[in-house]
Amino acid sequence: MTQYVGAIDQGTTSTRFIVFGRRGEIISTAQKEHRQIFPRPGWVEHDAFEIWYNTQEVIESALTQAGLVPDDLAAVGITNQRETTLLWSRRTGRPLHHAIVWQDTRVGDRVAAYAREGGQDRFRARTGLPLATYFSALKLQWLLHEVPEARAMAEAGDALFGTMDAWLVWNLTGGATRGAHVTDVTNASRTQLMDLATLAWDDELLAAFDIPRACLPRIVPSSEVYGQASVPALKGVRVAGVLGDQQAALVGQTCLRPGEAKNTYGTGCFLLMNTGETAVPSTAGLITTVAYQLGNERAVYALEGSVAVAGALVQWLRDGLGLIRSSGEIEALAAAVTDNGDVYFVPAFSGLYAPHWKARARGVIAGLTAYANRGHLARAALEATAYQTRDVLAAMERDCGTALKELRVDGGMVVNQLLMQFQADILDVPVVRPRVTETTALGAAYAAGLAVGYWNGREDLVQNWQVDRRWEPAMDPQQRARLYGSWQKALDRSQDWVDT
Repeated sequence: MTQYVGAIDQGTTSTRFIVFGRRGEIISTAQKEHRQIFPRPGWVEHDAFEIWYNTQEVIESALTQAGLVPDDLAAVGITNQRETTLLWSRRTGRPLHHAIVWQDTRVGDRVAAYAREGGQDRFRARTGLPLATYFSALKLQWLLHEVPEARAMAEAGDALFGTMDAWLVWNLTGGATRGAHVTDVTNASRTQLMDLATLAWDDELLAAFDIPRACLPRIVPSSEVYGQASVPALKGVRVAGVLGDQQAALVGQTCLRPGEAKNTYGTGCFLLMNTGETAVPSTAGLITTVAYQLGNERAVYALEGSVAVAGALVQWLRDGLGLIRSSGEIEALAAAVTDNGDVYFVPAFSGLYAPHWKARARGVIAGLTAYANRGHLARAALEATAYQTRDVLAAMERDCGTALKELRVDGGMVVNQLLMQFQADILDVPVVRPRVTETTALGAAYAAGLAVGYWNGREDLVQNWQVDRRWEPAMDPQQRARLYGSWQKALDRSQDWVDT
């Protein structure tokens, strides 16, 4: 009896499998971290095989915890870290190189070269994206140029390109024997190779980036049956939904009407606003992206502001500085002081993303005096996420011409009440946390469940969404203006650190 829907949440630092019930409630969950590989400064890689093994392990663990078998699942959906780029052998299934992670900056010189020939926005009208190290096209170009035999294999169709969703679907549905080589429209929209209007790979873009079409996956809707799983843990279960992680959170938060927005606080921080069936071009430094496509329906678009470093800053304070022993300690340490001590932390570890797009920026800590202590650093680190969110929201309001009435939030950092209150204060907008905060995985489950009729339609999803906690702004307007003004000064000092 198919009572539940499963979701694989393949993130930047870990992979989870969550089983959901019809009300969107979590039945069981399992999670496992994978290594972060740093071959050189600015380079970030993942072992795709490690991620695949971890995926199988967490599926088995979550099902075992709940006493479930594959027949108990109506379908499984996938959500994934976006832009992370992989090439693997069609014949053996072996990656030709480690996956190049979305945060990686090794293609900075290529970004600069392309920008010199047509400006940073030369592809924005067609793709919704500026030239940046963030997106997949130049990462794939690097692999084709730098990995021996990669180009010849790709041109012959013997090497397959994909973001992590394509890698997982291919392995789940049979791998080298009969695996489906597909990617959904949301992930395809992040490669800088897909035309936003046609939802197809674009020949002119492929030529500009020197990418052979033979290595590309087929672009499919976000909610559709792509095949049946052949691995023992999910034997016979339909693989029926794929969404990039931030689009999945938008669906999981049921922001299904134009003007609704959510912010996900994870490794990075990503604010998306639903703009309906219209792809709204940004003039304020945001990304225009596909939000989702359900079956044969028309695609829905979103404006997105992407912040590279949010939870990753807390992780760095733990692993890089040893300031805390676990990420959960950050709130208590920050709460040990009453304010930030005039300390501001700009975590531009891989440059600044939206709305600034400054690849030459690097991280700075500004305002240090002998008065500053560990608590002030912790508080400044948390506040950095809130300030960056305000930068993005201000740009979004300029593009849309309307002010946000409330911000729905999710992700690992939303358990931090100090951060959520400060976020409401610095935005002067209520912040709302749903009862189920695993909205990224929930969105993938919704996409898969809709494809197989487990849920009847959008109204079923909207009825599932419930408020857990709401934070109202309470900061004095003058204090808000002073703090944000100081943040902007720190932001200015982070820019142009790296020489051309």
